[in-house]
Amino acid sequence: MLVSAKEMLNKARDGKYAVGQFNINNLEWTKSILLTAEELKSPVILGVSEGAGKYMAGYKTIVGMVNGMLEELNITVPVALHLDHGSYEGAMKCIEAGFSSVMFDGSHYPIAENIEKTTALVKICNDKGLSIEAEVGSIGGEEDGVIGAGECADPKECKAIADLGVTMLAAGIGNIHGKYPENWPGLSFETLEAVKKEVGDMPLVLHGGTGIPADMIKKAISLGVAKINVNTECQLAFAEATRKYIEAGKDQQGKGFDPRKLLAPGADAIKATVKEKMELFGSVGKA
Repeated sequence: MLVSAKEMLNKARDGKYAVGQFNINNLEWTKSILLTAEELKSPVILGVSEGAGKYMAGYKTIVGMVNGMLEELNITVPVALHLDHGSYEGAMKCIEAGFSSVMFDGSHYPIAENIEKTTALVKICNDKGLSIEAEVGSIGGEEDGVIGAGECADPKECKAIADLGVTMLAAGIGNIHGKYPENWPGLSFETLEAVKKEVGDMPLVLHGGTGIPADMIKKAISLGVAKINVNTECQLAFAEATRKYIEAGKDQQGKGFDPRKLLAPGADAIKATVKEKMELFGSVGKA
């Protein structure tokens, strides 16, 4: 059964670890993440971008797939199904489809409009027992068509959004979607500390978890980050494992590739990536 992310994130905040959000793009990714979370007894958040939602035939299809896997694979750890960087309309569709958590990314709006739209969604999510994530200060880079300049959030604006009653807050602190450039200056812990001071016990979210050095990850967790998003690293691992399998010429036998065998190395690569991240985030055994 899908759950709100609220309880798992509050426990992570208090326990000084972070829950991983791993974005899903197909059945193989979803299955790999769920099996790894169950093996490690770690809570997990499955992230779905609006683009991935369209690719997988819609939000109701995704809800059906995930709920089916939770039952058929005997998954006992807490699992939240979460819209990632959603629009207001996208959040509404996911709520209707049966997601247990949504993110409304209003960071590109003027703060007044961000507050207005977030307020409306907070009420709906509270009424339905869902968790909701908001964002202040856009995240750098591009992820599935969502582009951010990589701003550092205004701590006062973070407080204004946190005070609306959101479950968690994503604050831009110099983090970037995708690969980090060689000249990246690193996370702004000064900004993170200022945001934490303003929002108190609000669980904070770190987007762009791929490529951030382990020491920065651990410091961010110590300063209130309770959820860390990983997408690009899984994409790269999946693609590289699949490429190697194809180049090795396995399983052809004059009949072409068996699609299940073709995708298996990528699925195994995702399992390894998720395991590595859960260990780094400290969520192993915290289910």
